[in-house]
Amino acid sequence: MKPSQFAKGFQARPDTTSSEKRTALDRLNAIDGLVKDAPARAEPTGRSSQPAEQTSAPESDALDLPNESAEYRAWRIEHGYRPGQVIELPLKTIKASPFNPRHFYLKSSIAELAVNLAKQGQQQAIHVIPDYENPGTYFVSDGGRRVRALKEANNETVKAIVIDLPIGLQSYKLGYDLNVQRDSQTVFDNAVVWKRFLEERHFQSQKELAEHLGLDESTVAVAMSIAKLPETVMQEMVARTDRFGSNMAYQVGRYHSARGADATLRLINKIVSDDLSTRQVADIVKGRVSAQESVKPVGRQRYAQRLDIKIEGVSVGDLKSYGDDRIELRLKGLSRDKRDDILRQIEKMLLPK
Repeated sequence: MKPSQFAKGFQARPDTTSSEKRTALDRLNAIDGLVKDAPARAEPTGRSSQPAEQTSAPESDALDLPNESAEYRAWRIEHGYRPGQVIELPLKTIKASPFNPRHFYLKSSIAELAVNLAKQGQQQAIHVIPDYENPGTYFVSDGGRRVRALKEANNETVKAIVIDLPIGLQSYKLGYDLNVQRDSQTVFDNAVVWKRFLEERHFQSQKELAEHLGLDESTVAVAMSIAKLPETVMQEMVARTDRFGSNMAYQVGRYHSARGADATLRLINKIVSDDLSTRQVADIVKGRVSAQESVKPVGRQRYAQRLDIKIEGVSVGDLKSYGDDRIELRLKGLSRDKRDDILRQIEKMLLPK
């Protein structure tokens, strides 16, 4: 794919979490149109997990979907597929997309999800794109974590919706926006993937990449700095993204450039154990404070206990206790219904009996 083909179509969007989420929601609504526009037809290869009405071949062949690609039209007619239909595909036919926005998958998270899937089954279909050059195989557009967990649980099939997107720009954007909406896209994923985009000349410069992603150039520059870290070091921070955002990871990258991997791993452990702030780590990087010194946050109380809170195997925040009389609950990435339900339960617990 030529650089211009990949870059074409990126829309500018501010580098703020709320704006990214609104953009993601807008695109998700548009994506719904990709999978809900046609009458039912017989299922393709694999078992359908939804009842499908039968239509005559001439009717289906004549069906003309808006903006449908010729390859997808040929594929769905050949397989009798109704857009939006949930089907079961053999897991062995599913493969990772070369434009997957995610790079890091925590083994512990995959294992927890595998246990959940073994108990409850797959509740949400993944999105896949046919590999037209290798018939019978499919690229994952969204759902790489579920695919890994299903394999871990020794499943042989996966529920999937087949969508009409080219592998490249649009498939990357779909996965990226879904991850932003779920708060599962990390700066470390961006660092590795954007570095590869530049190395493979999909973009000619960091500036061009930033422009097409609708981000400030400094955001891409920080990610490229983090990308210089060994993956073993990044992996340690991926496990605690609540502590290692882009600014903290940038300081860790600077420290690594001066001190190497072993010293950096020790610093990462100290950041977690001593709850260091980004400013404190910056002082260590500048040599104002030794990494071995005990640095106490000014005006901040060290928590006595911390409980990592997970929903369906995904970390959504933590609960900390301080001293004898204080607790602090921080949650993010919740659906509105889940948030309201938690608030009702807390309110019920605190009401006088």
